[in-house]
Amino acid sequence: MDRGAWDAPGAYRLVMDLDSVEAVIAPTCRADVWPLRPGDAMLAGGTWLFSEPQPQVRRLVDLTALRWPPIEATDDGIDLAATCTLADVSALSTTLLVDHPDWAAAPLFHQCCTALLASAKIWRTATVGGNLCLAYPAGAMISLLAALDGQVTVWRADGTDYRLPVTDFVTGDSANALRPGELIRSAHLPARALRARTAYRKLAPSALGRSGIVVIGRRDAAVDGGRVVLSVTAATVRPHVFAFAHPPTPDDLRAAHATIPAESWTVDAHGDPDWRAAMTLTLAEQVRVELT
Repeated sequence: MDRGAWDAPGAYRLVMDLDSVEAVIAPTCRADVWPLRPGDAMLAGGTWLFSEPQPQVRRLVDLTALRWPPIEATDDGIDLAATCTLADVSALSTTLLVDHPDWAAAPLFHQCCTALLASAKIWRTATVGGNLCLAYPAGAMISLLAALDGQVTVWRADGTDYRLPVTDFVTGDSANALRPGELIRSAHLPARALRARTAYRKLAPSALGRSGIVVIGRRDAAVDGGRVVLSVTAATVRPHVFAFAHPPTPDDLRAAHATIPAESWTVDAHGDPDWRAAMTLTLAEQVRVELT
């Protein structure tokens, strides 16, 4: 084993869990991340990576060694590092009340974290980047970014970056837009969306089950146009977002709901597509009433 494996925090434990791993590298700057090679895996929280065998993995690239600030808030909005934990995201619902009292969407950070069935231990370890890369329908960070016009910043190996909306980043169940050799650097939430009032609804088939449906509504402040945005996640294999110039009517909701393709409804043990489709419309109406 490469002696560099012992340089990363917790590397001994991690390498023992994945017996195919030959080395762990801990890059301290962007240039150290590349070149990547077949068998490499990015490591941030590792809650999924170490949850099952990964016989194809030969080397771990520990992104936490880059020491990205987990949260950067400016007048333009919030940037969440890919290595930011769900616990840090959840805490924003409290800290923003003091630091940015005009950001009415603050409660949504904690609410979206609860969409993910996980213990407090997982919350302290699981990361924004990992949640986005897995691209599960019930991804808590996918719900958050979809509701607040979130965009994902991606690093390329050639030193360039690009940014795309989370609605384009997540392309399907466990599928995303990353190309080989690329990695998520951060997620951006614009101040315009953070100033909005929000309404959150979640439904699961059991009290402790993972979310089967998440519907979030956002009513932008008058200074930002006052439009209403509705997002649907968990019920669908990728996020669906609908924007209305004015508060929608029940007929508006039904028309938007009808545009979701039949193949987009999630099929798994946590709910049948017909149930998800029907309950999505029910929750959307509740959100509409709350916001109007």
